[in-house]
Amino acid sequence: MIGLLPGKRRTRREEGEKPFWISFSDLMSGLMVLFLVAMTVALLAVTHEISESEREKTRREEDIREVLQRVRDMTRDFPGVTLRGQSVDFGERARFDTNSHKLSAEQARLLRQLVPKILALARDPVAGKWLKQIVVEGFADARGSYLYNLNLSLQRSERVLCALLASPAGSADALSETDQQTVRELFLVGGSSFNFQKASAEESRRIELRLEFRDLGERAPALRPRLQEGDSRCPLDAP
Repeated sequence: MIGLLPGKRRTRREEGEKPFWISFSDLMSGLMVLFLVAMTVALLAVTHEISESEREKTRREEDIREVLQRVRDMTRDFPGVTLRGQSVDFGERARFDTNSHKLSAEQARLLRQLVPKILALARDPVAGKWLKQIVVEGFADARGSYLYNLNLSLQRSERVLCALLASPAGSADALSETDQQTVRELFLVGGSSFNFQKASAEESRRIELRLEFRDLGERAPALRPRLQEGDSRCPLDAP
């Protein structure tokens, strides 16, 4: 028929390749769907992990607040002793004379009365989960050299340990063997020389018990020091 052009004739090659390109397109679409599903699952897993981590962090903070509140409550039975932050401050009830690391009998008795209550709390499941250690911090006033006061403040910290591990004759407030073992497990000594001064030199000559807590995921050490013969003899009193 005049004026009509014959339609383009499909070649055998075109007819053979067309199904292949349709299949490849479907394959790419399928891979894209799988990729989106995988990404969604991964994002949900990460979100869940972050949420669980935040919940654990919140639980830790709540537990530590509870432990500190219980320590604050027990210090009320000992006038002059307060909890400041995470440190038990003995105030004027555990101050030292100038150039001295000696504690009076009354001061040592106060330590042996209060510390067992803290040790009992440390064995509580909630406190035991997070309480890492208790650092006995000694302080000195600003008179004298830094190194001299550093050694003196360390001796004051050590004197606290001596008082806790002592077994004074005829004393009803000596720590039990269980408490003495817990002291060895939890207590460390530290000296701050004349850092962190108080308003007066007298107030600066003091000791504090600082509670330190584990971070998330941090585990307690496997090895525990055992109470040994001679632990009740204070090396500060050696001739």
